[in-house]
Amino acid sequence: MTQDLDSLYQEIILDHYKHPHGRGLRDAEDPADRVAEAHHVNPTCGDEVTVRVATDGTVLHDISYDGMGCSISQASASMMSDLVEGKTVSEIRGLTDEFQHMMKEPDVPAPESLGDLEALQGVVKFPVRIKCATLPWNTLTNALDEVEAKAS
Repeated sequence: MTQDLDSLYQEIILDHYKHPHGRGLRDAEDPADRVAEAHHVNPTCGDEVTVRVATDGTVLHDISYDGMGCSISQASASMMSDLVEGKTVSEIRGLTDEFQHMMKEPDVPAPESLGDLEALQGVVKFPVRIKCATLPWNTLTNALDEVEAKAS
């Protein structure tokens, strides 16, 4: 049973890697939106991600990203963009905390709120790959911090 589940998770990761959602940096459609961008590199492996967000200060209207790297980092970015678009910044920060917690606790079941990201829970078995999975999320956090700093 667990081998079938691992196989399913690998398929989900590869599907997001081969057919990414949200890839390609976009400009904000609404000129009233606050736009911010952050770029991070994983020095361990060279993966990199740039995340651009457009928000009215409360709701994330658009998220896009670009990057290069392993299937884990790029699939994580794709899944993340699906999950957070249209959510409030507060909800996104909560989801980020849930994801970070899942990546640190191998014995804790993934919350349903994370959707396809549950497929990345197996990465916890390979500590060096955790940075690959969390790279887009750390980048998103910095982009949201930049939006909030601009509003101050």
